[in-house]
Amino acid sequence: MRQNKLIKIQSSESNAYYGRPIRRLVCLTERVEDLVAEFNRRIGLGAVNESDADTMDSDDPDENRRYRSFKKLMVWCPSARKLLQSSAEHEILAFAYNKLNEGSDGARGDDSASLKCAVTDWLMERTPTPNPTIHRQDKSGRGFYNDVTGGLLCPVDYDWSNPTVRASIRDYHPDFRITACSWPSFLYEDKCYDPQNPTNGLFKGKLLIKAFKRVFTSPTSTYEEQPADLAARSVRNKNSGERRTRRDLRFALSSAGSWRIVDDEFNHQEFYDNIVDYLELPPSPEAEKEVDDLLLWWNQKVFGRKFVSDYRPQHANKMSVAMTLARRRI
Repeated sequence: MRQNKLIKIQSSESNAYYGRPIRRLVCLTERVEDLVAEFNRRIGLGAVNESDADTMDSDDPDENRRYRSFKKLMVWCPSARKLLQSSAEHEILAFAYNKLNEGSDGARGDDSASLKCAVTDWLMERTPTPNPTIHRQDKSGRGFYNDVTGGLLCPVDYDWSNPTVRASIRDYHPDFRITACSWPSFLYEDKCYDPQNPTNGLFKGKLLIKAFKRVFTSPTSTYEEQPADLAARSVRNKNSGERRTRRDLRFALSSAGSWRIVDDEFNHQEFYDNIVDYLELPPSPEAEKEVDDLLLWWNQKVFGRKFVSDYRPQHANKMSVAMTLARRRI
């Protein structure tokens, strides 16, 4: 019986296929077994089921982030839930989890390669044309070596238009470090940052929309002036992918030849976590509404205004029909 189970799992590549959404919609770097381990840790502390585990916040923010990623894994990767609920032995589960990890890393590689070329096309279509030229396959001339990509990557705390600032960044001056403590300019609408109102325009950069549509709708949709006319899930359901797109876009703009968590001093995991916390952990009702409005804006930009109900449905129980029916029951 055990041998049959092992052969069944080993003879199928389905787990590699089902693992592809993980890097897009679940987490940036964690392995499936680590996310499951966080759930098991909470079970070991006394949780009877997943609902109990949901209430067991940790003092360690990384453990809480890992558990939130586990919850997304259960939604976006149903095969992981089936494996978790199965009675398969450890070595069989380890093999299956490894296949999911392979699929997730493969999808990240495919998306990075696709955006590397697409970003070149988008930037070279600008007027005036970037000089020096940005090449589709060679990334060595990108990043802060190029005035265009450098301006997009430059932290909003620095003035890229100032030649002294540009030179200092390129010379790794300690007063102009490039870290995840600052938002890159490409995150802002028209690269405009207001220190008195730092959330204004945040996560509304034009390249962000193009990158998201390239990965989640279709490559051709990035050239359409109107949003994709798709009966698709809303950006609320894909906000994990939306924040992953920001990380992918930064990598595409950079001069790094291969993906790595830390690029010079810039930590992509920290960058990703900052975005996750902004979207998922608003500290007040006002901040929550700000995030809600931001996701509504994204939904309209990507999927069109007529699909707004998919993101923000009416409160039908408070509308006139419901009120009339309730009145008649009195």
